[in-house]
Amino acid sequence: MTLFTLTHRSSETGARGGLLRLPHAAEPIPTPVFMPVGTRGTVKAMTQEEVAELGFQLILGNTYHLYLRPGHELIRKAGGLHKFIAWDGAMLTDSGGFQVFSLEELRKITEEGVKFKSHLDGSEHFFSPERSIEVQHALGADIIMAFDECPPYPCSEEATRQATERTHRWLERCTAYHAAQDTPQHLFGIAQGGVYEHLRAESAQFVASQNTPGIAIGGVSVGEPPELMQQAVGWSVPFLPPEKPRYLMGVGTPRDLLDAVGQGIDMFDCVLPTRLGRNGTFYTTRGRINIKGSRYTEDFGPVDPNCSCRVCARYSAAYLRHLYKCDEILASRLTTYHNLAHYAQLMANIRSAIAADRYEAFRRETMAMYAGEEAA
Repeated sequence: MTLFTLTHRSSETGARGGLLRLPHAAEPIPTPVFMPVGTRGTVKAMTQEEVAELGFQLILGNTYHLYLRPGHELIRKAGGLHKFIAWDGAMLTDSGGFQVFSLEELRKITEEGVKFKSHLDGSEHFFSPERSIEVQHALGADIIMAFDECPPYPCSEEATRQATERTHRWLERCTAYHAAQDTPQHLFGIAQGGVYEHLRAESAQFVASQNTPGIAIGGVSVGEPPELMQQAVGWSVPFLPPEKPRYLMGVGTPRDLLDAVGQGIDMFDCVLPTRLGRNGTFYTTRGRINIKGSRYTEDFGPVDPNCSCRVCARYSAAYLRHLYKCDEILASRLTTYHNLAHYAQLMANIRSAIAADRYEAFRRETMAMYAGEEAA
């Protein structure tokens, strides 16, 4: 089964449309695609039925968190992560690398791997490239990620080089371990390089040479300014094989998605629509708003008049504000549902614009639409 097929290319930008075919996906998944984040086996505040109802066919699980709780062996006994969480679609698991490396005070990096302490109880654990892949095999996701070292921002050129070169050596170990196992899972490599053009180019070329079925760009959206993130993508993409899916990890806002699609990215994930939703922030067709503001006290219309999701069709902005002011659980549920509906519609519109070969005009129109409400 061919993993990825290109179906459309923009004549003005790097934007492209395609189809992902994954073992647990009932139908090919159209790209560009946004993947909701289900860190601990749940897209926060959503049921699996609701996620599928919005059209999402591919979601994420977090290796680090699932390894610590409930444990990968328990999930293996349950028949894998799909069965354990009762998800009928496809899944991607990260390697746990970003979470481990974010525990700066609780971990030690060596060439062999990373020793770290659990943020839950302080117990000691060790992840090597092989161990990360072993855990992901037990979880059983359709796409699994190589174990990498994600340099922080800011980071010196020398430290970034060391982390990038270690990522390359670890990728070789991941691919060797994965190849020795009998599994239909697809292992993606991760290109690093920080904010340094030559390191980004070198890393993209090296990861491409390893012939993994897909390639991710990592180490972005870690605190750097948006323009540096766009540059990092621009420095990497020219060296990535056009016939393979390109995944930009941890990105991002609607504006980020629009820019990155134009650079040739096919896959995205980000916690923003769910995390901000739990804090009362709505993504709308006119920008981002916080429903807790007093201006919505007597707003008896929908949060987004241009949205046809179940939340906007039924509930008023005033009622949603009331729910947040009362700390009602339903507030997080409804806002998260709306935000994911917004992302799903945005991606559908992006794919339609690419198919019609009018992506650049669509990107400009949509950017202006968002900017107008934010300025107001």
